[in-house]
Amino acid sequence: MFPLRVGAASILVEKASPDDLLAAIVKFGATVAFTAPTAYRAMLAKLAAHDIFSLRKCVSAGETLPKTTFEAWLAATGIKILDGIGATEMLHIFIGSPEHEIRPGATGKPVPGYEARVLDAEGNELPPNTIGRLAVRGPTGCRYLADKRQRQYVQDGWNITGDTYLMDADGYFWYQARSDDMIVSSGYNIAGPEVEAALLEHPAVAECGVVAAPDEERGQIVKAYVVLRPGYSGDAAATKMLQEHVKATIAPYKYPRTIAYVTQLPRTQTGKLQRFELRRMAADAASHKLAS
Repeated sequence: MFPLRVGAASILVEKASPDDLLAAIVKFGATVAFTAPTAYRAMLAKLAAHDIFSLRKCVSAGETLPKTTFEAWLAATGIKILDGIGATEMLHIFIGSPEHEIRPGATGKPVPGYEARVLDAEGNELPPNTIGRLAVRGPTGCRYLADKRQRQYVQDGWNITGDTYLMDADGYFWYQARSDDMIVSSGYNIAGPEVEAALLEHPAVAECGVVAAPDEERGQIVKAYVVLRPGYSGDAAATKMLQEHVKATIAPYKYPRTIAYVTQLPRTQTGKLQRFELRRMAADAASHKLAS
């Protein structure tokens, strides 16, 4: 809708892999790129072979934008990636930041015309720096017809997006996880994306995905699926190294108690991490361990 609104041209590519995107940017002289954080990370290693001087803006959505990806892209291109969150039901990004207000790691503030707040399970607004459910409302939206999801998605006029957030004292919203992706281990609430961001700060980690794995003692444990960079081996020493790194970067109780090394992560065609597939893999592995 945005190109139609401002009278701009848009390029819709059949395939949206990093190689395809870079080739399209060069071929058509694209000035604004929209893709997921994973694609930006993958394109970093390929920039030397493509002249993308035409780009002036880069927009990220679909999954949380890690601070490490933001900083690496800025260092390589001089462009600050604009992060944002939207929803199919809202038809529009409703939280983001203009370049001069970006705080790396934060999604941003409500887009003009929209309101956002963080609620508890009973629908009460929570104070700043408290984790809860994201609720938004604004000039766009749709409703489910003859579908029970309508009662779950719209409550007291607010759209409950299914995301867990906190809002800081300055009104910036910080993504924690999809509400159904929160890991509850021994009573602690742990956000998988926070652990992922910590792992991505280590030079050995190319990609990672963090989910809950069933555990008899703790209910759930933090499990990380890691793609290593060339030159690193997925052995016990690497696992201890990454675990200690996470303990030193964020709260120690959030470290991944299990790390599985894989050659690639399950993703959608647009590069979005399929956490449900990782959860299935973790559940299967736990079942196999119990059976043996």
